[in-house]
Amino acid sequence: MGGDTYKVRDIPRRKFLELGIKGSLITAATPAIITQLLSCNQGIPPTSGIHTDKALLDKVIARALASGGDFAEVYIENRISRQIVMEESKFRSGLYGISQGAGVRVISGFKTGYAYTDEITPEKLYRAAEVASYVARNGTPTAPVNISPAQRESFVTVKQPLGEVLDEKRIEVIERANQAALDYDPRIRMAMVDYYDEVRSRVIANSEGVYLQDELPLLFFIVQAMSDNGSARHMARERLSMHSGFEMFGEVTPEEVARRAAREAIDMLAAEAAPAGIMDVVMENGWGGVLIHEAVGHPLEADNIAKNIGAFTGKVGMKVATDKFTMVDDGTLPNFRGTINFDDEGTQARRNVLIENGVLLGYMTDILSAKQLGMERTGNGRRESFRNIPIPRMTNTFIEAGTDKPADILASTKKGLYVQSLSGGSVNSVTGMFNFTCREAYLIENGRKTTPVKGATLIGSCMDVIRNIDAVGDDLDFGPGICGKGQSAEVTAGQPTVRIRGINVGGSRA
Repeated sequence: MGGDTYKVRDIPRRKFLELGIKGSLITAATPAIITQLLSCNQGIPPTSGIHTDKALLDKVIARALASGGDFAEVYIENRISRQIVMEESKFRSGLYGISQGAGVRVISGFKTGYAYTDEITPEKLYRAAEVASYVARNGTPTAPVNISPAQRESFVTVKQPLGEVLDEKRIEVIERANQAALDYDPRIRMAMVDYYDEVRSRVIANSEGVYLQDELPLLFFIVQAMSDNGSARHMARERLSMHSGFEMFGEVTPEEVARRAAREAIDMLAAEAAPAGIMDVVMENGWGGVLIHEAVGHPLEADNIAKNIGAFTGKVGMKVATDKFTMVDDGTLPNFRGTINFDDEGTQARRNVLIENGVLLGYMTDILSAKQLGMERTGNGRRESFRNIPIPRMTNTFIEAGTDKPADILASTKKGLYVQSLSGGSVNSVTGMFNFTCREAYLIENGRKTTPVKGATLIGSCMDVIRNIDAVGDDLDFGPGICGKGQSAEVTAGQPTVRIRGINVGGSRA
């Protein structure tokens, strides 16, 4: 079954739950090769929801390398997901999806061949292997190592498995968030709550003899609140996401998420047009780290470096930033949205210090880029699904905490812009130029955060930003996000409060 999805719209609660129960039968009806994983509790070896014949995988890998090649891999995936959306206090949609499939990859020199199938049968896997091997045609046949189970450390624990959660519980957290947003202030006119969970099972087997299987549960909870005072409106957004069981809502309640969104929506009603020009910018801790994720993280992904393009090409060992700046990508932070036990090539997740005290130490690699650059694998080979080849991607990327006090950073900034929340942005990974839209920002006047402003955009180059950071707070925090790079990936971005001297701010007021 290659992606069956069932949809319902504008339905009452009782009917929604009835359909959810019926939908769960689809799981039991999937092909025999797929079974449900009951849990992934810490200390219990994962029993993947994908049951495979290891002898068959050995044969598929051998066939993939029959025409030559240096490396071959089989990646098998099963994904079960639910999404429920409430808008204007009504259930607008419900999605229940099942997706499964497999991909076969062959690397020959610096060339990659890839083919995938959504039917996991010996015939389809053999055919995918033959198609992928086309890049290595007329080469010298390579003898693969027979696969055997490998060990990887786990960083994801679950107390309440998502497969055991009743739909009533999902509905309850949505309704609680919706009500909390509306109750915050009468000027909150509308709320939208988007609940998503999935369980992704993986099997990875390759010609180096590695065989791995695991399961990654994921929750993503988004609350949007729209305020309206008759003369102005503001749509705010707050997100909560973890690789976790349903216990996530015991750690951070749906009401907390909703109130944060509602607070921003109300505070920004008084926003004035943002000024433009070169000014000092103080960025609040947390999701503000997405600027560094985009402006510095993407240029440090090794696929572009291997092509000899990008702002950081050839700069390992060189001073690229201020002494106060240390940047880390760490896929091992327990249960974070960007956390992985191992990447989608089977490399153990780890902590990678990319820039330390301003000095560039290395890049984020996958198997191919590590081979091209003669570097070690860093555990950053990630793919959106079995339909995609792995490429270097970030996991949990952040600026390391410094020693400055956030209150002192603000108080010592005479004039500038205080950025409390970014709504997103983009970067040219070749030139390092970026732009970001500020969703919530305030003027800084005489060391105080004052008037809220709208329409502010941060514009600049990655090199200028990291050289002009002159204060780094001791209040490191994180925010979850979705990263796009041809493929989407779950990530976390983080930073303490930081100050950037002299950044270009685009605004609607001269």
